[in-house]
Amino acid sequence: MSPSRRLDPLLRRAQDHEDEVAKALAERQRTLDMHQTRLSELRQYAEEYATAQMATTSAAQLMNRRAFLDRLDNAVQAQSKTVDSNHERVEAERARLLLASRDKAVLEQLAASYRAQEKQAADRRDQREMDDVGARRARLAKAEGEANGGAEGGAR
Repeated sequence: MSPSRRLDPLLRRAQDHEDEVAKALAERQRTLDMHQTRLSELRQYAEEYATAQMATTSAAQLMNRRAFLDRLDNAVQAQSKTVDSNHERVEAERARLLLASRDKAVLEQLAASYRAQEKQAADRRDQREMDDVGARRARLAKAEGEANGGAEGGAR
């Protein structure tokens, strides 16, 4: 088996690994997008609630409103931390994809190098065979010429 053929299973495995990492990155990115959307919605709701003019009639209603705004603020902060951690996961997955792509590229370059060497060896072998065929023909032609020339010289 040629060296380039021996790399085929490694190349398939590297491609499969790269595909798996790419899928994982896409999933992480979808999760990040979902959390970012949720954060935006929470921020918008908190802002709308905070700026809304409410006819508050009692101190209890003011305290309830303030408590609700605090809970919204806590939810926004928690969601922001979730977005940050998901962003870190996306970046880690992106780095893994970059490494997997590099590994595959190295194997592809190695396989291409082996294929080029194998082609050169095959070309040299073919050229040697063509040279041998040409030399054999030349020897046969020379031998036939000497045999024909020697026969004609003896018939005189």
